[in-house]
Amino acid sequence: MADKKMSSSRRYHLKSLMLQIAQDRLKQEKLDLVTERERYMDEHCPSLSLPYGVQELQDLCKKLHQTIDRIDEERYDLQSKLTKGTTEVEDLRIKVIELKGMKKPALKKVRMSADQMLQALLGSKHKVNLDLRANLKQVKKEVKVEAADQVGDWRQNIEDKAGMGGRKKMFEGAEA
Repeated sequence: MADKKMSSSRRYHLKSLMLQIAQDRLKQEKLDLVTERERYMDEHCPSLSLPYGVQELQDLCKKLHQTIDRIDEERYDLQSKLTKGTTEVEDLRIKVIELKGMKKPALKKVRMSADQMLQALLGSKHKVNLDLRANLKQVKKEVKVEAADQVGDWRQNIEDKAGMGGRKKMFEGAEA
């Protein structure tokens, strides 16, 4: 019997019944909430009857001030109990952590430039610019000026540069 499937009309009918019951319960909960609120207000806040005389009005004000003072004292006491409880909970949590022992988390590799690393070590107020190119030696290029009389026969110039000896002379010429 568990293998039989329910017809779609039956399933739709049951679903609509469940929704109707849920809707009725929600309405009833709202009505219960309203009646509970009214009952609470009747218990804790009696109806206000305004007196006609000055003396009666002053007595009413004194009475209201006394109730306000009493409520403030209760609020202060509850607040102090709450802060005391939270500090105790925090102290106990710290003690538990101390008893368990702190586990150091695994450090992650972070890519940082040298500038960022020095800034992290020295602090953000120090501006660090690490320019590695500034430390390089500057090489002046020498311009080789050949006089007109040094230029010889073009064939001899080609023969000098031919073969390994010529290549060696070219490199030696570049170094000088």
